[in-house]
Amino acid sequence: MKLGKVLITGVLAFGASINAANAAKLTLYCSADDEFCQVMARGFEAETGIDVNMTRKSSGETFAQLKAEASNPKGDVWWGGTGDPHLQAAEDGLTMPYVSSMRGELHPWALNQAAASNDKTIGIYLGVLGYGYNTEIMASNNLPLPTCWNDLLDPVYKGHIQMANPNSSGTAYTTLATIVQIFGEEKGFEYMKGLHANINQYTKSGSAPIKAAARGENTIGVAFLHGVVKQAVSGFPVDGVAPCEGTGYEIGSMSIVDGARNLDEAKMFYDWALSAKAQSEAWKVKSFQVPSNVSAESSPLAPDPASINLIDYDFKLYGSSAERKRLLKKWDDEVSVLPQ
Repeated sequence: MKLGKVLITGVLAFGASINAANAAKLTLYCSADDEFCQVMARGFEAETGIDVNMTRKSSGETFAQLKAEASNPKGDVWWGGTGDPHLQAAEDGLTMPYVSSMRGELHPWALNQAAASNDKTIGIYLGVLGYGYNTEIMASNNLPLPTCWNDLLDPVYKGHIQMANPNSSGTAYTTLATIVQIFGEEKGFEYMKGLHANINQYTKSGSAPIKAAARGENTIGVAFLHGVVKQAVSGFPVDGVAPCEGTGYEIGSMSIVDGARNLDEAKMFYDWALSAKAQSEAWKVKSFQVPSNVSAESSPLAPDPASINLIDYDFKLYGSSAERKRLLKKWDDEVSVLPQ
């Protein structure tokens, strides 16, 4: 197996340092759900014997950390989270190019992410944007079941909706960019202002709104649909919506930090994380994204992108630093300051 050869060769090359001094290590910044992050970190440790120090933060938080650490990088690999901030990190020179021997096993959309970043990032999973709601709270409040983005502007949902802050959350930035692409910028920002009137809280993490809805602390959460599925299979009364107007999606990505202190180990993790074996572990910890390796096992409960009206999301534009900064400033200046 190609991956096995890569790993064995890599381990033998510096095996003495691993086995004798236990010096081989990897600092992993992870922006997926904690359970998913843990299975990746512990799985790589089991496969290679390399110690992994993993820190979990949202995509926006990790991007900010990489910028803050640019003059003295502390991380080796950034794994997971929405692709836009990975593209921004690539543009800002915070990550480095790497061409993995595993590329031949990946879906085209994963390779498109690499092409857009001059090989500084690559797709590891795909997730469809939408929202989920607590079916019991909806029923007890006699709320109509929404099916579209525009439905969420109905005043009947005032105080019933949560989404994350797009400054800290990749999920929320994807939402902002999606709305702008669907409705156009002027009408898109009018939409965000209307949605703001119904928001009860902007959370830091993109997964928090649907988790709150699952626990009965909130009614509707803007989220990736695989996150809604995760709550549903965990026994919570939630259902998901792929909005009728169409919706955006994320290409969850992986990047090697420019100036990584443990570069050999970082490349080994990168290759391993693109393998079918590693990616097949995702749904076993209730992570229902679509994996980028064509041979990876995927749960039948995972949202099927082919059955959903996906927009032609412009990752190149909305993954650029200038556009991200511009949209976030406009959201801060025109939306977040409005009364609720």
